[in-house]
Amino acid sequence: MGAKDLDVTSDPKGSRPPARRRSLFNNIKFFVFCHSLLQLSQLLVSGYMKSSISTIERRYGFSSQKSGLLASFNEVGNTVLIVFVSFLGSRVHRPRCIGGGALLACLASLMMAMPHFLGGAYEYTDRVRSSGKNSSALCQSESPLTASSSNQSCSRQESHAQQGVYPLLLLGQLMLGIAAVPIQPFGISFIDDYASRKNSPLYLGILLAVTSIGPAFGFISGSLMLRFYVDFDKLSKDQIKLTHKDLRWVGAWWLGFLVASCLLFLTALPYFFFPRSMPKEDGDEDDVESRPDSKKQQQTNPIQEMSLLQFLKSFPRIALRTLQSPIYLLVVLAQVNLAALLAGLATFMAKFIERQFSQTVSFSTMMIGGVCIPLAVLGTVLGGVLMRRLNLSVSGASRLCTGAILLCLFSSTPLLFIGCPTQKIAGVFPIPNSNALLCSAGCQCPEEAFNPVCGSDGVEFRSPCHAGCITIETYPNNATNYIGCRCVDGLGVATPGTCGSGCSGLLPPFVALLGITSFIASFSQTPSYMMILRTVPTEDKSFAVGVQYMLFRVLAFMPGPVLYGSVIDTTCILWGKKCGIDTSCQYYNLDHFRQRFLGVQVVFVCGGLLCFLLTVLVLRRRRAGLQEPQPVGKGGYELVRGSSKEKQEVEDMKK
Repeated sequence: MGAKDLDVTSDPKGSRPPARRRSLFNNIKFFVFCHSLLQLSQLLVSGYMKSSISTIERRYGFSSQKSGLLASFNEVGNTVLIVFVSFLGSRVHRPRCIGGGALLACLASLMMAMPHFLGGAYEYTDRVRSSGKNSSALCQSESPLTASSSNQSCSRQESHAQQGVYPLLLLGQLMLGIAAVPIQPFGISFIDDYASRKNSPLYLGILLAVTSIGPAFGFISGSLMLRFYVDFDKLSKDQIKLTHKDLRWVGAWWLGFLVASCLLFLTALPYFFFPRSMPKEDGDEDDVESRPDSKKQQQTNPIQEMSLLQFLKSFPRIALRTLQSPIYLLVVLAQVNLAALLAGLATFMAKFIERQFSQTVSFSTMMIGGVCIPLAVLGTVLGGVLMRRLNLSVSGASRLCTGAILLCLFSSTPLLFIGCPTQKIAGVFPIPNSNALLCSAGCQCPEEAFNPVCGSDGVEFRSPCHAGCITIETYPNNATNYIGCRCVDGLGVATPGTCGSGCSGLLPPFVALLGITSFIASFSQTPSYMMILRTVPTEDKSFAVGVQYMLFRVLAFMPGPVLYGSVIDTTCILWGKKCGIDTSCQYYNLDHFRQRFLGVQVVFVCGGLLCFLLTVLVLRRRRAGLQEPQPVGKGGYELVRGSSKEKQEVEDMKK
């Protein structure tokens, strides 16, 4: 003990623990507080991006596939660099690295908002720059002069700023992914190094809770920000004519990024004042031995003994050996299926609710952030509590996961049948027929005209011009009607706005069933993580978790939103036009949208269920052959057969 004490106290940085304890920045509790705020701010950006993705899509005319790629692009930078986190470990000044990552995230968030300030005001039918154009969208003849001015308007609108919007947003997302690399891994390792063994689980639990509720705050913030008009900073209140229920409405998507950027900047500052190391909390004998700067700990950490080249060479070999474990591989594949499901639903479920049940963007976003995500967090916590109370083994955890996903399949399948039919749209649905609009053929309606009106006969038209309306009638209460509409049977009157799908009453049971599905599916999260930790050698745990997260990003978080976006695009029945180029989708076949979008969800649930079922079968066969994973002390679990060989391979790689 004397030599050990001498080794620890001989470090000049730790020679004056009483003096350092008086500083706020030498307190691990304050570090946990700062890191909780930082992670909340960082994940708020991630959740906010997904909540506003459909609004960005409408504002700049992106397809759902391009929106999905944009939403997942932050995983690219994260995936490329996350491998080096395990190597760097305590070689670097972790608090300053975290602070640097937070400042980079602050800059990236500012970059995400830049397109709004670099481009002009939002253009839509009834609000165009060219005075010669059919600015009222009513039925009227067009002279050659008008067509010429329309072409000139197109050339002016296609500015360099407009063309550079998508690359700028991609770059911002890439930087957000890179910025996230050091924040969570370095923060967790720093807390684990300097917190007492008694308090460390509590601190990590706080971070896990913040990680779970961060995206929920992002969605709720998105719901609030999208209630403001996108150009409220450029136009007076009287100049804003659109309402939240208008299909052309675009909310202030950029505002949340500015708020998040300020939060990230403020939460980054304290990290530049934290020391590289600090006194161990409640330092007892065991805690002193576990300090990362103690000689005993350094001697037992093989990663710190490797050079970068050795680490890069050993990582693929350890990853390949880890993937050869059938239980590990099956559990990770099951988690990949569920992660891909989550990535797609988080990105596009708000858009689905908006279109399917004729709701506003802000309300749809609130349903995700206020109902589904909190229930998923509750399910994750209860799954861990249930596993602890029942003291489940690996086999028990596999059965719990299988049961949860089976129930999830039963609860998610009815969602395919809860939805609304597509409203009748003249010349678009149910039969795309240009002859149906012969009544407005002489109106020379602009190709890009999109100002939906609902005829008194229950048929929707793309614009008053397509309905053949010739006059606007405004009432004292500011209500507006279009009269003299040639294509509307009966009274010949149309009201502004879409006719809607007409079944908004189905929204409460849909959201309730979706929330139950989220709650049940999240039960498998904690047990599946424990299965991974208990079925790999103790010395490979950090590598196994690293490989797991890399597979999440490569197989789920990156392709998931793109796949969902591509599926959504196949259900579009009318694409928007601007200067002869397709923009975002204006109308979807709602039946196809529901069946294909939620059908992909059911496919991923079935994939996860199949993997968990195979895990149960493999464990049952191993138990019959006395190969059940057994505890090997407090350090973790390993498989009885083959463990000595795996240990020998690790020792060979260290050499």
